[in-house]
Amino acid sequence: MRLFDIDLINKYNRSGPRYTSYPTANNFSELSLEDYKRQSVLSNQRRTAISLYCHIPFCDTVCYYCGCNKVVTKDKSRAEPYIEALFKEIDMHSPFIDKDRLVEQMHFGGGTPTFLSGEQIIRISNKLQQTFNFSAEGEYSIEIDPRGIDESLIESLTIAKFNRISIGVQDFDLEVQKAINRVQSFEQTKKVIEMSRKSGFGSISIDLIYGLPRQSKETFKRTLERVKELRPDRISLFNYAHLPELFKPQRRINVKELPSPSEKLNIFQYSLEYLIELGYVYIGMDHFALPEDPLAIAQSKGNLYRNFQGYSTHSECDIVGLGLSSIGQAADSFSQNEKGLDKYYQAIESEQLPIVKGLIINQDDKIRKTLIMELICHFEVSISSLEEHYSIEFTKYFADSLERLAEMQNDGLIELKSDSIKVMDRGKLLVRNICMVFDNYLKENSANFSKTI
Repeated sequence: MRLFDIDLINKYNRSGPRYTSYPTANNFSELSLEDYKRQSVLSNQRRTAISLYCHIPFCDTVCYYCGCNKVVTKDKSRAEPYIEALFKEIDMHSPFIDKDRLVEQMHFGGGTPTFLSGEQIIRISNKLQQTFNFSAEGEYSIEIDPRGIDESLIESLTIAKFNRISIGVQDFDLEVQKAINRVQSFEQTKKVIEMSRKSGFGSISIDLIYGLPRQSKETFKRTLERVKELRPDRISLFNYAHLPELFKPQRRINVKELPSPSEKLNIFQYSLEYLIELGYVYIGMDHFALPEDPLAIAQSKGNLYRNFQGYSTHSECDIVGLGLSSIGQAADSFSQNEKGLDKYYQAIESEQLPIVKGLIINQDDKIRKTLIMELICHFEVSISSLEEHYSIEFTKYFADSLERLAEMQNDGLIELKSDSIKVMDRGKLLVRNICMVFDNYLKENSANFSKTI
C-alpha cells in the first residue's frame, strides 16, 4: 500500500477544512432559539441517538501550540461557578429531548477536563446520567493531562462512567516540550496509561503533533519508539498549523525553530510508515487504530462516522453541546454556544440557552454532507445509492465537481466509475482535497484552515 507520494502531496497540499461537519463551522451565522426548539422537535421525531459534549475550558498553564477555546488560570475555585452554570444549561436542554432516547456517546473536552477534581467530574457525570438515558454499551471518553494524575482521579473517572481516555502527548522530546511550554515526562504518561488499563478502560488514545518547534525526523523517531512501548489503542497524529493571527499563544513560538516544510513532510512520512509497520490501521486523515479497536472495526463494517470530536463509532447521533463554545447538532441544524465566559454566564443567568450562532442545512447541504462523509470515513461513495436516496442525476448535479475530479483521476488519487467514486491508496492522505471538490461553501481564500498534510 503506497500512501505517501511526495510529488502528489507537493501538488495538492493546501489549506482546507477538516470536515468534522458539513457545512463547516466557519459558515455558521445566526440561529434563533425558536429555530433551535423547532429542530429539537424534529430531532425527537427522528429518534436518533444522543451524543453529549461537555467543554471544560480551564487550563492551569498555556501550551503555546494550542488553538482551543480555553481560560488559563491556576485558581481552582473558578470551576464551581462554571459547574453551576453547566447544571443550569443541562436543565434547560432537558425538556427538548425525549427521555427514552439513548445517549450512546459522551465526551469531555477542553481546555483540560482534569483541571476539575475527581469529585467535580463525578458530579457533572451524575447530573448528566440523571437527566439523560445512558446506553450500557456507549462510548464515554475524556481528555486528560497526565501531569498530576493519580490513582484516585483515575478511579473517579471510572465512577463517572468513562470507558475511554484521550491523553495529550504531542512529543516526548524535552527540547520540543520546552519550546511549546508543555514539559511532560514519558514516565508520567506511562504511569497514567498503566493505571488506566488496570482500572479497566477499554480504549486509550494519545495525541501527537508533527511540525512543532525544534522537531526533526530524528527527534520524532525517539518519540515514536516510546509510543511503541506504550502501544495505545488509538493515535491521533496532528499537523501543527501555525496561525498566530488567530491563536495568540502561538505568538510565543519562535518561527525560526519550526521545521522546514520538507523536514515536516519527512517527519510525517516516517511516522505514517512506522505506525503502519507497528500494525496500526490508517483510519484516515490523522487517525490510526489497532485492528481490534472499535474505530477500525466500525470502518471495516461501514459504520464509521465523523463529528466535531473526530472519527466516531456511533453514526448519526444528534449532539447536545454543553459549556463554553460547544457545538451541538439537532435534526437539520448546528448550533454553537458563546465563546466568551462572561457572555456565557450572562446567558445562563438570564435563563437562556447560550446559543449564539448556527445553521439550518438545506437539501443541497444534505446531499453534499452524505457524499463527503462517505469519502472521508470509507474512501468510497456509491453513486447509485446517492441518486436513489436524494432523487438526483449525479452527473448533472455534480457536473462542475466532476470536471475538477478528472485531474485527480489522471493523477491516480481516485477511481471514478459510473457507479462509484473510490479513493485510491495514493489519494487517501489527500482525502480532504477530494472532499473540497464537493464543498459548495469553500472560497478560494482558505488560509484560516490547516494544510491538508
